[in-house]
Amino acid sequence: MADLWVSLGVLAAAVLLCEATRRAAARFLPGVCWIYLLEAASTFQLCCCTQELKLLAESVRLDLSISLTLTYVVTVVHLSTFREATCNPAAALERVCRGTASGRAAALLIAVQLGAAVAARSFAASVWSLGLSDMHRQHQKFGFRCFDPLGGTVLEAAAVELACAFAVQATAMHIHKLEEKLRVHFFAAVITALVYTGGSISGAVFNPALAFSVQFPCSGHTFLEYCFIYWLGPTLGMASCILLFEKIVPFLSGQRTAELDGSVTQKEKTL
Repeated sequence: MADLWVSLGVLAAAVLLCEATRRAAARFLPGVCWIYLLEAASTFQLCCCTQELKLLAESVRLDLSISLTLTYVVTVVHLSTFREATCNPAAALERVCRGTASGRAAALLIAVQLGAAVAARSFAASVWSLGLSDMHRQHQKFGFRCFDPLGGTVLEAAAVELACAFAVQATAMHIHKLEEKLRVHFFAAVITALVYTGGSISGAVFNPALAFSVQFPCSGHTFLEYCFIYWLGPTLGMASCILLFEKIVPFLSGQRTAELDGSVTQKEKTL
């Protein structure tokens, strides 16, 4: 239980540090710089917290209810503090495809996100080096090594990441239909459910920047395999969701409407 309290303290410190950075940037660096600093601070927060939660889950046998509650609460905190930040390179690519951002701006944003992911990895190692808990000291003895994160084959893990990204994108596209006060909690519930469902196979990361920080340093698979699972999988999941709800469904709906209109017209002519 002592390990849990130390981890909660680390999580709180990371959130407070990043929130202070966001507020300072909003006050002293408005404009374009604010956007990139917001992404950097929020991605750093996401990766730091996930690093600690992953270590806690692997090292301490927590009840399932406690693990899911932690995931849900931390996700609510993230969604409540990130503001306009996406912390996800796939979202930057989506903006390019929609024509709302240039390729250069998206590339710079992705570089900022990946840089924050690497910084979070180093920050987590520095915190663990302090030996604040038995869990941290034990992890330090193994040189902060991360072992094979997959509980299935490469294809199974990629399929899970694709499905999770599809579900998250579908939620983001339709969550405006809910009352505003319910949106954060519903989104957090969806993410918690996905982590519970797919966590044992791929880790249920569904975010290329987060995976670059948390999963890529792990042994067991090559860099290209991790790219296939954690970069290509989520990107295809997001793209397929957009294609389905913005192209295929409207097309089929329009076709169905045209058929119904034709049927009504034919009946009127008969009468």
